Formats: sequence, C-alpha cells, structure tokens
Amino acid sequence: MHRIPAAIGLLALLGASGAVQGADPLPSWNDGKTKQAITEFVEAVTTPGGADFVPPAERIAVFDNDGTLWAEKPMYFQLAFAVDRVKALAPGHPEWKEEQPFEAVLEGDMKALAAGGHKAILQLVTATHAGNTTEEFAGIVETWIGTARHPETGRLYTEMVYQPMLELLTYLRANGFKTFIVSGGGIEFMRPWTERVYGIPPEQVVGSSIETRFEMRDGEPVLVRLPKISFIDDREGKPVGINLHIGRRPIFTFGNSDGDLEMLQWTAAGEGARFAGLVHHTDGAREYAYDGDSAKARAEAEAGGWTVVDMKEDWKTIYP
Repeated sequence: MHRIPAAIGLLALLGASGAVQGADPLPSWNDGKTKQAITEFVEAVTTPGGADFVPPAERIAVFDNDGTLWAEKPMYFQLAFAVDRVKALAPGHPEWKEEQPFEAVLEGDMKALAAGGHKAILQLVTATHAGNTTEEFAGIVETWIGTARHPETGRLYTEMVYQPMLELLTYLRANGFKTFIVSGGGIEFMRPWTERVYGIPPEQVVGSSIETRFEMRDGEPVLVRLPKISFIDDREGKPVGINLHIGRRPIFTFGNSDGDLEMLQWTAAGEGARFAGLVHHTDGAREYAYDGDSAKARAEAEAGGWTVVDMKEDWKTIYP
C-alpha cells in the first residue's frame, strides 16, 4: 500500500472544514446502518458550527490490531513470529528440547503450547524478542514480515489485513483524524511495518513492551532489549497506554474482543460525540466465524448502542 503524502495532506486540510465529499470513501462496505453510522459520525464532528464539531487536534481515532485491522487465526501472528524465532534460535539452546513451552514448539505440538496459556506465550516472547538492539530486532521483524506466510491462505501476513478497515483509516485521515494502533501486540513488532501497511507511523503505535537499556557498544549508543516485560497493553492496560502515549481521550475507536472493552468504554465515556465500534467475525467462508473472547464487549455494545460490524453482511470484500 503506497502513500502519496501531498494528496493525503490536502485531504487532511479539507477534512478540517467538513467531511470530504465525492466518490464513495468506503467502497468495500455495503450500504446499511453500519456504514451510515460511520459516515454520519464523521460528518457530524467535521462540520464547522455543528453541535458535534470537534477541532482537528482532538480527532483521535484508535484501533486494536489483531482481529480488528488484520486476521488473528489460527493464532496471533506475533505468536507465529515467536514460534519461528524459537526454531531459528534452538541450535543455541539445546535445553529447549526438554523445556516447556519450547519443547511444544519444536515438536509442533500447538495443543500443548495453547495449554500453557498466557504464561507460555510470555515465556516465548521474552526468550525470542530480547538480547538484541532495537535496530537489530526491527531488522529481524522486517525480514520475517516480508517473507512469512499464513499457514492456511499462503498470503503474506501483511496481506491478511482487512480492506474495509484500510479504507476506514484513509477516510478518517482525509477528514482530519489522527489514527493510532492500540494493541496487545508488541510495540516494536508492529512499528517496522505499520506505516507501509496501514499508513500509521511508528510514533502512533501503542503496544506491549519489554524493558530496554541504554548501552555504549564499540563507542556507539544503542538500546538493548531485555528479557523482562515492561508493560502489557491489553484490557485495562489499553486506556493507560492511550493516556501514556497519546495524552488525549479518543473520540473514535474500534476493537473486536473483551481485550478491547476498557478502551471502548474509555472512549465512549468522554464528553461530546463518540464512536465505539466492534468487529464481529461472522464470515466463515471468506475469513473465520467465531465469537471468541468477546461476550462482554458485545453485550455492552448492545446496551450502549455501539456500532457492531457483521463481517458477513457489512463487508463486500475482506482482504485487499
């Protein structure tokens, strides 16, 4: 996905004085109440003099990543990255052959890995995402994201993004919004590629992180990644991460699970016009049909009048 800075800048300026008009900005969205809710909200907050007008500086939109901007099945894509890293690093760690969760990964036993829950995933992350500089890690991520493929579709993982959401990101930016990712995924796993794929620069990515330390190596200053979790940007951590990294309460947000509930609540509770959206995975033919860990979020969406995307009904296409 290539960006044209001059054109985007012009659209952003136009967005400061009313919603951008012209061709359908969301062509992959079927006409209906979901699409209408989005466009009506954008028009309301960008119309000068309107009761719900919001100055451009306050038009903050935040999006979960896994299951909201790209797919998350059959496993989180960063977990697939960690699994591949275990295999790559295994020759230097013979002890992993008899140590869980590494043994499960090396034997291809995903059921055993899943049984380890979040603790096992954190062990994999701390073991495979640390010990290098931030620049070295970014290079590792860029190599993997440019070559690794989804086990079921054969697509690059960056081709498993949702076309309707790409259009929504562009539409919001054209109307003066600043778009952020707020994800439970690793902040430095996402930053190397989000600008190329989503048009979201690294400074507008909020995520989980491990500790880093400043060092001088061969006379050069570096940041070294340490095998210790610093911050988990999930559930109640998401509003905390928004406050820490962004400093403004969003007026627009999208998630897909209970892991996003607090972010949705935090956004919806602010003063003035607010938009809270939830992606519901209902399309087993083109994507995946599942409820997953989303019962609380969907119940609150219904009670609070949030917008729920029915992927099967609302999206003409799924992937680019």
